[in-house]
Amino acid sequence: MNQKERMLKGLPYRAWEDNLDGERDACQEKIYELNMIKPDKRKKIPELIKALFGKTGKNIWVEPPFRCDYGWNIEAGEDFYANYGLTILDVGKVTFGDNVMIAPNVSIYTAGHPIHPDSRNSGYEYGIPISVGNNVWIGGNTVILPGVSIGDNAVIGAGSVVTKNVPDNVVAAGNPCRVIRKITEDDRKFYYKNYEFDVEDY
Repeated sequence: MNQKERMLKGLPYRAWEDNLDGERDACQEKIYELNMIKPDKRKKIPELIKALFGKTGKNIWVEPPFRCDYGWNIEAGEDFYANYGLTILDVGKVTFGDNVMIAPNVSIYTAGHPIHPDSRNSGYEYGIPISVGNNVWIGGNTVILPGVSIGDNAVIGAGSVVTKNVPDNVVAAGNPCRVIRKITEDDRKFYYKNYEFDVEDY
């Protein structure tokens, strides 16, 4: 089993062997084109993201700047939107469902290193997959750690550090992130806290 195969299985692997560094270099070329795009060429962003990610829906948008390791290990569903400053360490697979919205400066880390210094200094690292369900909103400056799964319809509050799975249909926030409350039908009439919609086409 080579190092890439070990990486994709979530086993300890060395990131500079078996041309993994070459794959990261190829990814950086694509990211450079995305992040340096001129304002009058922004219509190309979906095309660039589709060439970078392993799988996408038809409608996708990522505001530059964006960073990732490989790109091909990221899958996004329909109507994916990420605001400025998204970082994804996609050593493990990262999967997004449909209608996912990501606020600025979110970091999604599948990658990690052993706790013990001797093990860590060996150069071995790991990647554990992360999955985000459908209709999820991730607030600004959130950090999502290896192995986490976020359920459908969840909202992650700004500044959260998500260390454990988040169930469906909840608002979760904090460091460490925890469930604050369920999302109910009563929430439908509000657009922010106790501010009610004054329109009927939402």
